[in-house]
Amino acid sequence: SGQMLAAAFVATVLVGYSELPAVLAKPLVILIGLTVGALVGGLVGFLRHRFNINEVVSTIMCNYIVQYVVSFFINVFFVDPVSRQSKNIGAAARLTLVDVTVGDYKMDIPLGIVVAAIAVAATVFLLGKTTLGFEIKAVGSGSRAAEYAGIRVGRTRVLAMMLSGGAAGLAGVTYYLGYFSSMQPRVLASTGYDAIAVALLGNSSPIGIIFSSFLITVISKGSTYMSSTAGVQAEMASALTGIILLISACGAYVRERLDRRKEKR
Repeated sequence: SGQMLAAAFVATVLVGYSELPAVLAKPLVILIGLTVGALVGGLVGFLRHRFNINEVVSTIMCNYIVQYVVSFFINVFFVDPVSRQSKNIGAAARLTLVDVTVGDYKMDIPLGIVVAAIAVAATVFLLGKTTLGFEIKAVGSGSRAAEYAGIRVGRTRVLAMMLSGGAAGLAGVTYYLGYFSSMQPRVLASTGYDAIAVALLGNSSPIGIIFSSFLITVISKGSTYMSSTAGVQAEMASALTGIILLISACGAYVRERLDRRKEKR
């Protein structure tokens, strides 16, 4: 979530409030989001490599640091006195086509779907067809074995976290400069944590997360409708998501036990 917010804030300040035309502003927003997210992710990877600081701990700490630093700058320099959020960005920089006429209807078309599809395709190619992708999977499977095979574990960890941060940065700009057009101070999006559920349910597969993201989104967004029409408590969505994740985790455990039995036989 911190990587998302940092990328979105920098893109907002540099491009969102500028007078650039859409043909330049939109690609720049994506590029800046990718770069800033990669830098923050690279910092996490460096802390892991240099000081052996667990990436879960360092990313959570970065979340708080980014949250309060960004909130300070919004409240001091970019706050909207009416909404108490950051000032709305220009339409040229927004990653959503607003009020597009399709037939007899007007609708908003999010460009984040296109960005996500390209990111999935790039990830599939990277992990399956490149040397770096093989090294990332090897280090993830066993760093000692990878080091013995001649892979530079530290460099690979930093690059993996930079790629991860870059993806988070893309999510940030499509969220804050696409789905929304402003940022609320002292608030972190839950998307960063929801993504953990999506990755687990999708079996950490770039293709699998497409379907798992739809499922998690339907459950979370549908909870509001079910609450208003059928009287079902909205918290049931979180409980259902937790049960799904628990079953997914148990599935991985069961597969591991079955593999061990096969090896013994």
